[in-house]
Amino acid sequence: MRKLLLPTLTLLLASTGFNSGLAMADNMADKIKLAMKSDVRTEKETIRDRNRKPVKTLEFLGIKDDMKVLELIPGSGWYTSLLAPALRDKGQLYVAIGTSRIEKKFADKKPFDKIKLISTKSEFEHNEAEDLYDVTNIDFSVKKIDAVLTFRNYHNFTVKTRTELNKAAYAALKPGGIYGVVDHTRRHMQKNNDENGRRADPVLVIKEIQAAGFKFVDYSNLHYRADDELRYEVGRKSVTGNTDRFTFLFKKPE
Repeated sequence: MRKLLLPTLTLLLASTGFNSGLAMADNMADKIKLAMKSDVRTEKETIRDRNRKPVKTLEFLGIKDDMKVLELIPGSGWYTSLLAPALRDKGQLYVAIGTSRIEKKFADKKPFDKIKLISTKSEFEHNEAEDLYDVTNIDFSVKKIDAVLTFRNYHNFTVKTRTELNKAAYAALKPGGIYGVVDHTRRHMQKNNDENGRRADPVLVIKEIQAAGFKFVDYSNLHYRADDELRYEVGRKSVTGNTDRFTFLFKKPE
């Protein structure tokens, strides 16, 4: 009977779109690896795995499968498609700001059915003076969560919005909570030009996040690229997929 029951259960879970292996995986790394194999992910998404190194990146940031995690500006859901299944059973994934694509892509589908959308009324407004974006209605409406993460987004926003996002992240986290930031590197103190709009000065990022009250804990060279000269727009063919990115870990003091 046992031999018949297990295959039947596996088929049942598969038919609902839920990867049974995720439920049986022992830790966050194993769950992320299984999520990376999901049929939900497109070829365009999977081809970026080698470059983005999600398992090692999340390990460095200290993300565990029983955490309450807030992902900011999820975009098309590259990280969401990995975090949601991994956190589904023991933890909780929140996504905030620019969530419309996530809502359409994952709505009511297992194992994405427990994602909680917040700050859904936030909107992006172009600021001509800075040639960056302001975000309106920043309201995370969650408290004492374990981690806030943002991947390749920080560079998009004005000084005002970056300040507001950092303060909101600080308020949402519990004491000792994690703030993880990954972005494309800009040369330190370089002024805005036509090539660096999607890059961020890492020294400035540290300074701004510390100003919100965070403690800078560590950095990783996981995404360091010695041959990125920091000269060109990250979308150029010669740079895409090989940009130098800083990976920073901050914590809210206990």
